[in-house]
Amino acid sequence: MFQQRTVRLECGKATHVLHVLGTQLNVKLYRCAPPGSQFFQVKCTNAVQYQISPKVSSTSNNMLPLEKSLSLSITMIAPSKHASDNKVSVSYFGDNLEELGKAILHLTSVELSLDVDADRDGVVEKNNPHKGSWKWGPNGHGAIVLVNCDMESLVGTKRDCDDDSLSRLSDLKDMSRMVLRTNGPGQLPPGYKLVLHISLSDADKIGVFQTVKSVLNKSYPMVLGRKTLSYVVKYEGGTAETEFFVEGRKFLDENFEGLVTIYLSLLEPSTKGFPETPIFTDKVVFHMAPWIMTPNTLRPLQVFVCSTTDNYSFLKDMKELVKQSGCKLKVCHEYMNRGDRWMQDELEFGYVEAPHQCFPVVLDSPRDGDLKDFPYNELLGPDFGYVTRVALNEKVTSLDSFGNLEVSPPVTVNGKEYPLGRIIIGCAFPTTVKGRNMTKVVQDFLWAQKVQAPIAVFSDWLSVGHVDEFMTFVPAPNRKGFRLLLASPDAGYEFFRGLQKKGHGKAKMFEGLKDEEVTVDQILSNKQFQQENAFVQSCIDWNRDVLKKELGLEEEDIIDLPILFSLRPDKRAVAYYPDMVNMIVLGKNLGIPKPYGPKIDGVCALEKEVCSLLGGLGLNFFFIDDFASYHKLLGEVHCGSNVQRDPFSYKWWNMAL
Repeated sequence: MFQQRTVRLECGKATHVLHVLGTQLNVKLYRCAPPGSQFFQVKCTNAVQYQISPKVSSTSNNMLPLEKSLSLSITMIAPSKHASDNKVSVSYFGDNLEELGKAILHLTSVELSLDVDADRDGVVEKNNPHKGSWKWGPNGHGAIVLVNCDMESLVGTKRDCDDDSLSRLSDLKDMSRMVLRTNGPGQLPPGYKLVLHISLSDADKIGVFQTVKSVLNKSYPMVLGRKTLSYVVKYEGGTAETEFFVEGRKFLDENFEGLVTIYLSLLEPSTKGFPETPIFTDKVVFHMAPWIMTPNTLRPLQVFVCSTTDNYSFLKDMKELVKQSGCKLKVCHEYMNRGDRWMQDELEFGYVEAPHQCFPVVLDSPRDGDLKDFPYNELLGPDFGYVTRVALNEKVTSLDSFGNLEVSPPVTVNGKEYPLGRIIIGCAFPTTVKGRNMTKVVQDFLWAQKVQAPIAVFSDWLSVGHVDEFMTFVPAPNRKGFRLLLASPDAGYEFFRGLQKKGHGKAKMFEGLKDEEVTVDQILSNKQFQQENAFVQSCIDWNRDVLKKELGLEEEDIIDLPILFSLRPDKRAVAYYPDMVNMIVLGKNLGIPKPYGPKIDGVCALEKEVCSLLGGLGLNFFFIDDFASYHKLLGEVHCGSNVQRDPFSYKWWNMAL
């Protein structure tokens, strides 16, 4: 469908028009006819095509009868080499076929196309018909732009998207290429302008840089952004390309669904003292790339832990696990962590991706403990992005720590595919009035990413309130490719009753730990303790049902680990012994909190039970001693570590949303 433009002709006068190749000029034939006109005739040069509508039949003298409804549609088949090198003439005749007047239209045709990678193959193709729209799916279309949230400068203090200048040439690879292609005469007619522009609502979401060539080098000034909504582009003449680079500056969020538009308009001069008018507009649409979380089933790249005055044993075990897993260990030392050991709670690793580039992005939580400077000061850098959400008018609670944020492996639920998994957020029970919740600003951000539709589960029953205290995912060789592990007091009581039945009632938990030892018989004889665990089990069962429904799971996809809990004075739960579900997953290697279970024949019975429950999955088990340095402080292995993983091989833009 042609862009159409109305042109007015005047008899006895030549009209000069700049035509954009691929558009259509419309002339109302009756409007410019001299009085008494009954017939007309149209002639044109070879590069011009025209059509009269509605169709009329010519007379024997090749004259066409003039009617009020007639329109002349004009197109051109090639750009001009010189100004006004083509023309159309309309001659008008009276009853006796005498010529009453002639209107002449001189045409200069120019080819204009603002181009992007609309087919998502990494190449900026010419004038893709879908460049001005977005469609999800494997047969979809639309260009993609990354939020340029890393920092290429080695001495800078600002993310690239917060800087209006280009710090290093390597920054260009994080941007999306856009090309203005032109073809036409050496120069435009006097007064005509090419203008690149964006809307005010998009001004804080994108920045546009232009490649400017000089004799010695290239420069890349910003031409559109927060301070500049329009920019006059120099018309180069002949066949030419003007290169631009587009960066994203704002992630998808509650009031931003991700689409931004850049326009190219050709302006025609008006009478002196009046503004130019647009006679042609081209546009391209970009979709901002979402932030994507990575589940336990993806390959680990780096493990992050803190060094503190009391976690030497923990670090030693972690170093061995990481070594065996073939990934890197990054230790955050005390000068940076200032005693804050909860690496999982401070940040969450994810990534952003476009066809031409992909890099990790850390999401910084609003908890802002003593580790608060670590994500920005230590992780942000070249090809490592940073994003955060600040709760300005909300109370930040423990539920805002990212031990309370997980993501499932890919699932299919009632025929609907979630190829990037689903985010899991811990919240208060739906009917609770005074419960704790993750702040709205963080939840809004997570929901807005769209590609990992979140699930809300109930975690406020826990003292710390994190989902990683009762659930995790491990890889599996069959079924859905993973198992959901759930903490289970019922499985715990079944385990301890089994020991008692076999004559091990005097066996001790926490053997060798001063003031901690307790026998199996003592655990099973504590009625209050049993009631507390019945309550905990009911909370986990509610979540079990939610996860089965929202992840499309069956009972065979779930493994219950024997974990007991105790309630604190506020009636919220903590793990009674090291919470084995709070593990770190590194490929097929599991770093599990050492539970200090009863020893039978010199072997920890709880460790043996967990190995048995998970034994058919082809996994390796490393039990890590975190009792004094983490468990007693209400956390475990997962709470004290974090893992950067490979991105998905699946491309988010292929999702059918």
